Amino acid sequence: MNTDLEIRKVALYPLTVPLKATFSIATSTLSVIENLAVTVELADGSLGWGEVPILPQVTKEDQETARDILTREGALLEGKNAGSWRRIANELRERLPDHAAVRCGLEMAMIDALMHSWRIPLFRFFGGCSDNIITDITIPICPAAEAERLARQYKADGFSIIKTKMGHDTGSDLDRILAIKRGFSDCRLILDANTGYTVEETLEVLSELRRAKINPDLLEQPLVRDDWDGMGRLAREAGVAIAADESCRSAGDALRIVREGLAQVVNIKIAKCGVMEALEITAIARAGMLGLMIGGMVETRIAMGFSAHFAAGLGGFDWIDLDTPLLLATDPVKGGYKTEGPRYFLDTGGYGHGGSLMVDN
Repeated sequence: MNTDLEIRKVALYPLTVPLKATFSIATSTLSVIENLAVTVELADGSLGWGEVPILPQVTKEDQETARDILTREGALLEGKNAGSWRRIANELRERLPDHAAVRCGLEMAMIDALMHSWRIPLFRFFGGCSDNIITDITIPICPAAEAERLARQYKADGFSIIKTKMGHDTGSDLDRILAIKRGFSDCRLILDANTGYTVEETLEVLSELRRAKINPDLLEQPLVRDDWDGMGRLAREAGVAIAADESCRSAGDALRIVREGLAQVVNIKIAKCGVMEALEITAIARAGMLGLMIGGMVETRIAMGFSAHFAAGLGGFDWIDLDTPLLLATDPVKGGYKTEGPRYFLDTGGYGHGGSLMVDN
């Protein structure tokens, strides 16, 4: 056994960062993130970084609960060989079936530490298909005038795909979408209701948009997670590609979506399932001819960098939704990917995902 890869230490850091503006979706409103950063240090001195997102009504953990679980699990990881990361990830899944965000943070940090030990960038570990990605940008639930202003700003910044949150009220949602198109008429458009609609409301909104000659490229998770019949109906009748997000948290969910024709696209968020299971979901979606989307919670460039390397390395992701670092008031991360408008450049000469917190270690 290569003892250089032995996990010597797992450490935690608070990751509290304000947003530029209040971020509202159908299920929650956020003005500051209160995540946790995780480090895994190997015997050879290699240090990897991961992130545990805390998002009310989405993740099961608050910051205190996540810290307690990470402290316990970190002690169990010490002495294990990080080269066996899949076995370790499977053990984490068995011990923590309901705490995917915590598992994800540990898996990220462990894999990142391995990349530093092996001296390769993370996108090459995942396959090396590309060394850059282009993200969309999100407009939250907000007044129509603000949505139009943001759309104009994002057009000037070089973005081509606008994602807008919806799900509170069909009337105000329609007003917001029309305003976005006034501000950026030729943008590609993703709609995300975050489980806030019924089937009937969804079909009504799409009908109104067609009357306004607006054709969204993608409609993400309009219905509650377990409305499988409704998702199937929309996949057949909506006339727009349906993406499963909250309905796809595991490989088992992905298999059901494929078998029953419940969506045309799956949104893979590593924090929903962990890195190992995200790879399994990707394989199932590809075998089932589903489109691939990569997304995130509200995270810094640590988690979004890891997800960007994941999607770029594997390739085949038609939809990239990794914009949340652009919505934060400050950037607590040093190193990592570089940005040019919506494009993230991943091959910056470093190893792993390259990002770390500005703290003394």
